[in-house]
Amino acid sequence: MVEQNAQAKETDHAEMDGDVVRDAAGAIRPDFLERVSDAVRHLDSAVLRDLVGALHEADTGDLIEALDPELRPQLIELMGKDFDFSALTEVDDTVREEILEELEPETVAEGVRELDSDDAVYILEDLDRQDQVEILQQLPPTERVVLERSLLYPEESAGRRMQTEFIAVPPEWNVGQAIDYMRETADLPERFYELYVIGPAGKFLGAVALDRLLRTKRPVPVIDLMDEDRRRVRATEDQEEVARQFERYNLVAAPVVDEDDRLVGVLTFDDIVDVIEQEAEEDIKALGGVSAYEELSDSVWDIVKSRFPWLLANLGCALVAAWVIGQFSSSIEKMVALAVLMPIVASMGGNAGTQTMTVAVRALATRELSNANALRVARRELMVGIMNGIGFAIIMGSVAAVWFGLADLLPVMGLAMLTVLAAAALGGIVIPLVLTKLGIDPAVSSGPFVTTITDVVGFFSFLGIATLWFGLR
Repeated sequence: MVEQNAQAKETDHAEMDGDVVRDAAGAIRPDFLERVSDAVRHLDSAVLRDLVGALHEADTGDLIEALDPELRPQLIELMGKDFDFSALTEVDDTVREEILEELEPETVAEGVRELDSDDAVYILEDLDRQDQVEILQQLPPTERVVLERSLLYPEESAGRRMQTEFIAVPPEWNVGQAIDYMRETADLPERFYELYVIGPAGKFLGAVALDRLLRTKRPVPVIDLMDEDRRRVRATEDQEEVARQFERYNLVAAPVVDEDDRLVGVLTFDDIVDVIEQEAEEDIKALGGVSAYEELSDSVWDIVKSRFPWLLANLGCALVAAWVIGQFSSSIEKMVALAVLMPIVASMGGNAGTQTMTVAVRALATRELSNANALRVARRELMVGIMNGIGFAIIMGSVAAVWFGLADLLPVMGLAMLTVLAAAALGGIVIPLVLTKLGIDPAVSSGPFVTTITDVVGFFSFLGIATLWFGLR
């Protein structure tokens, strides 16, 4: 009963802390932020530890981002050993780099020592090589070697994401020995879901799930419980492909092996959730012409440099469309209705193309769209474009005819709508496929091409059909 009351008090305290830190919308409360800021400005480490010391790393990360930039490194220094460096994995890359540049290498080294290897690598990987070396030199040789090896793997690979802390046992052990080892060894991962069986030179042999281990009698050899066909990933494998395997096969954890099949680490689902979120964010940003590395905390100049090339590409597309319009300037002068209606045609085409392109790019990213079904999907999208084109041809043709009191605008507007929506649907699927074949990221490059096609086809079809129909030349 006493235990239950204690647990209830702890739960109430946790809920109260959450209410104190965040408002109803989930943002850091202004009054709490002000109290923390005052404690930092007055160098009051005792008050600061009371306010921040027990916070979850995610709350601390949001708090750091909400603080004035000059107060962020001061908070970490005042907290000393009570600061959980895993909070730095929860902040924008730009914020983290600015903080690390202000901290002494000894302070950073002491902080990352307390982290799992994957979090330590995540914090260090974006630093300059010289800064990395200065920090790593402060670590004991065994810890330094582990982090240096992980940092040698390619960016966005399984080797960068993996945790090097895992439980490995020899094949000659039995269940009892494995359980005793886990009970008696202090330096084990904080959370784990299986243990791994390794042979000479660390060669991966298989995995044993914890639930199966704990349900088996002590004398049974672990090799009898081992899953030899356990799915594993290569340390050099792209993190996006690894995430896809976790999703496809419902994995909770996966062993990571090197080119010689030696066990070098483990990936768990919490690492993969971060990867999935990161890849989705990159795709969304790319579709909008924003760099995958752009953060809310970036400076104005960094954002300008990031966005300018995309806007320049779109300007080129706009100039091509303007050139097409210029070829029909005499027709537009003779019939004002064409100038009023042609933006509608281009706009409808652009929206339809964006719809198809978004679906295509996402399907390519998740490998749902491939050579096996590309032709079928392209035919389907073309039929969708034609069907939508027929519908909007009737709607806009009728609107145009009534609006300007000119019945001949109905077939002109109708044919233009049908043409541009069909072209938009086809372009939205074909362009990402072609770019993928050429080894170009379709999320980044599809937008300007699809926009150009829909604008050019829209203007050319509408103005060309109108010129022929009304004999304006």
